[in-house]
Amino acid sequence: MAAKGILLDARAPERFAGEVEPMDPVAGHIPGAVNAPTGANVGESGHFLPPADLRARFTALGITDDTEVAVYCGSGVTAAHEALALETAGIPATVYVGSWSEWVTDPTRPVATGR
Repeated sequence: MAAKGILLDARAPERFAGEVEPMDPVAGHIPGAVNAPTGANVGESGHFLPPADLRARFTALGITDDTEVAVYCGSGVTAAHEALALETAGIPATVYVGSWSEWVTDPTRPVATGR
């Protein structure tokens, strides 16, 4: 997906960067992914931001109406949250259910680090 659309990584920036990895044996992110932590989808109340605000957030990450979007996280849970936020913003997205935990099971798959 990253080759022809945008692949969003819904994890915290430090996990995306490979600075911390509490769950998996390999730290980092899928090359070409864009970090979009789920915490930025909600306001202080813990509820989703208004749809227009979510849309502005995702537009700032490079998503347009013509962009194919996929989302992953560590194990798929926060990716589902991100996909719901995208849907709320009127942006369809696919969830890579296996997420990072599946990606790193194959040592031939590339891994990127850094922000």
